[in-house]
Amino acid sequence: MVHVYKCLGRRFVLDVESGSFFEADERTAELIERRISPVADARGDFSNGDEEINAEIDKLIADGVLFSPEPKHPEPVYKGIVKALCLNIAHGCNLRCTYCFAGDGQYHGGVDLMSAETAKNAIDFLIARSGPRRRLEVDFFGGEPLLDMDAVRSTIEHARAVEKRAGKEFRFTITTNALALNDELIDYFNREMYNVVISVDGRKEVHDRVRKDAAGKGSFDRVLANAKKLVERRGDKSYYVRGTFTAANLDFAKDVLALNDYGFGQVSLEPVVLDPSDPLALKEEHMETLKEQYELLAAEYIRRRASGREFGFFHYNLDIYNGPCAAKRLVGCNAGDEYLAVAPDGSIYPCHRFDGLPEYVIGNVNDGTFDEKLPRMFNATNLTKKEKCNECWAKYHCSGGCAANSIFFAGGITKPYEIGCELMKKRVECALAVAAIESEEKSV
Repeated sequence: MVHVYKCLGRRFVLDVESGSFFEADERTAELIERRISPVADARGDFSNGDEEINAEIDKLIADGVLFSPEPKHPEPVYKGIVKALCLNIAHGCNLRCTYCFAGDGQYHGGVDLMSAETAKNAIDFLIARSGPRRRLEVDFFGGEPLLDMDAVRSTIEHARAVEKRAGKEFRFTITTNALALNDELIDYFNREMYNVVISVDGRKEVHDRVRKDAAGKGSFDRVLANAKKLVERRGDKSYYVRGTFTAANLDFAKDVLALNDYGFGQVSLEPVVLDPSDPLALKEEHMETLKEQYELLAAEYIRRRASGREFGFFHYNLDIYNGPCAAKRLVGCNAGDEYLAVAPDGSIYPCHRFDGLPEYVIGNVNDGTFDEKLPRMFNATNLTKKEKCNECWAKYHCSGGCAANSIFFAGGITKPYEIGCELMKKRVECALAVAAIESEEKSV
């Protein structure tokens, strides 16, 4: 499978199976497209110079870097190994974000905080289920995890006490809205957290429209001040500022650039996922505008980085030379299998998006129960089992997409969430173009 496209005024060619990627002039791109299309005759006659171009295309095919065949992928094998946990330690939040999938962070129930005992049991569960894996990851999530810092501290203290004896190494990440962040917590996070994710949606008016506090007031000024303080003191440790864009800010590229202007070098802005009836939901009619925004962002991204400015946009950080291994490309985040979530009461779910839904409970870290039925199902439905995904040129970059989005918005785990697919494909096109252009500029 070959994908030929135009981005930033230039033509690019991606060979899906080999991963080879290169820029092509207009005529070469057209001749490659003629080999893709079953109606090649409709594209006109060959002209002078085409013989040489076609000979080069033939050589690329012979070398296995163009129109390369799809290999036979191995069948998924369930190993029962868990390598990462999302600890949903707080069912509750000090913000009232309009688009929150968790309903004010309460996940279909009331306010609930994870106990220190449950947090410790979650760590013991992860160690016991991790098999030979040495490096284990724990994400503190919510709701707002800063509402339950006792559980955060207990988790880390217990993990550090047992990791050497267990032959493991823990990496911790926390996702916070930063509203309750203070100097003591900043120092603690910079000491203990491998990564910190801070939620800011971009421009003040955009953020305050959808991210209000419990009193109905905008949170931007307080959040920005706290986020800046953390980043200034974080040094070279990992962090990124993550926002969400909705139908209310289709010009989202301005929000990404605003976040960079505020001094944040690592930024991510994600499309909201909502029921189509929600006024903030992204719809098919928005797609062309959003795709234009990704391209506008790519152009400015290249310009700023070329000027020496620190600027990493999560979706454009694509390594075209050393991508994920073949096995990883078939499973993505591995939710429901190697990656699981734990609720405040100890219930285990495929990921945080399923928290609070009884039909998706896998077990409980407090009583040791663990039903492999759901993990086996998630494991068995990797990319190779998703028919429409297998026909897509971007399949190895999204690995079949988000299982939760497929289940909740597309009618089943094997079906793609179309809005997300369209935006993913545009991001990949831009990311590949950015990588090629920056590589070219470095070599000059």
